[in-house]
Amino acid sequence: MNDLVRELPCHLRPMVLTDIPEVVKLELLCFHSPWSAETFRFEISGNRFAHYWVLSPQVDSADALPTILAYGGYWLTGDEAHIVNVASHPAFRRHGFGRQLMRAMMATAINSGVLTIMLEVRQSNVAAQRLYEQLGFLTVGERREYYQDNKEDAILMTYFAELGL
Repeated sequence: MNDLVRELPCHLRPMVLTDIPEVVKLELLCFHSPWSAETFRFEISGNRFAHYWVLSPQVDSADALPTILAYGGYWLTGDEAHIVNVASHPAFRRHGFGRQLMRAMMATAINSGVLTIMLEVRQSNVAAQRLYEQLGFLTVGERREYYQDNKEDAILMTYFAELGL
């Protein structure tokens, strides 16, 4: 199955309201303090700065695949994008779906005129930090006690589009 998953054709598209139930299921699998359906509804339909994406398999979900393999979003303000949420289905991690999603979101943001992309990542989430570093993000700071659920610090990382990393 691993080789089949690695070669799985996927489709990236904007998140729509009908995606919210599946996205919330994924939130519950991925995060200690998951976002609610209402939060995603607002982000999609009420936040003019928000841009959310889902990565779905291009094959029928009857093949025991989730309908959403990964999702993420950013807020676009002027020439800066702030990635606010990224998640990959736990059963399909380490197959490149998070990387594929991040690359697509970064390219979309840069194509709209973004010069910098920033994000926060838990200090304990070393795997995510390594992925972001591989994508060209640099550690630029720290946010003390950033996460409300356990007061964990966040690492602040930024991608500078003009550097073309």
